[in-house]
Amino acid sequence: MALKQVSSNKCFEGFQKVFEHDSAELKCKMKFGIYLPPKAETGKCPVLYWLSGLTCTEQNFITKAGFQQAAAEHGLIVVAPDTSPRGCNIEGEDESWDFGTGAGFYVDATEDPWKTNYRMYSYIKDELPKLINANFPTDPERMSIFGHSMGGHGALILALKNPGKYKSVSAFAPICNPIQCQWGKKALGGYLGPDTSKWEAYDATQLVKTYSGPRLDILIDQGKDDQFLSAGQLLPDNFIAACTECKIPVVFRLQQAGYDHSYFFIATFINDHIRHHAKYLSA
Repeated sequence: MALKQVSSNKCFEGFQKVFEHDSAELKCKMKFGIYLPPKAETGKCPVLYWLSGLTCTEQNFITKAGFQQAAAEHGLIVVAPDTSPRGCNIEGEDESWDFGTGAGFYVDATEDPWKTNYRMYSYIKDELPKLINANFPTDPERMSIFGHSMGGHGALILALKNPGKYKSVSAFAPICNPIQCQWGKKALGGYLGPDTSKWEAYDATQLVKTYSGPRLDILIDQGKDDQFLSAGQLLPDNFIAACTECKIPVVFRLQQAGYDHSYFFIATFINDHIRHHAKYLSA
């Protein structure tokens, strides 16, 4: 599968690049950011996948999070894909910010007209890693995942639905229980239809109740003044309660007053997350 390089910038002795490719899964052109640490010039490196939130592209994380220095130090390749298919000419795909373009929700849609293109779950799980492993100096056996908001939801469900695939998982302000919040009800209803039992397959709070894979240490950071926390969109307490009940280890850090849902919050704690993953990926 041909990759077209869109940009390349030297950064902490490595390179922050953006590539474009034709996605077989999504049936459109897709972009992803990839940071190649200096170590990638001489050997294979573990890969850390970042999933962004609503309205984001591949650009938000690579330009705002400030992760590159820590990734260089720990020798991690970091991949940041887009959040949805784009330009599919589906009626209504650009009508709202929390559904359609920029809001793929990391599910495989089953409803018309979304099911042909909106297959972000399979894209992240299968197509993108195959593409990355075929074109960059990766160690396919060492892979982890993290994300923010809708992307935090994506990271949690991918780790929980695929035991052993990812060495570690973390999230910033994830949508923890989408079947119970307005964002989730809108997206899951639109992509998967009215049968709410089908929604549970993409809900971290539901999935953790039946997780039976290898030990998965979960790290979650949440800002105390996050407007979406107070609006009931994120519901971390439900996820924590389910993890506790099922004896799944989770470190939940409610960060002090003033921290919100923005990339300023992410940039403040990103190095902690890089270290969290490096601990498992460097083994």
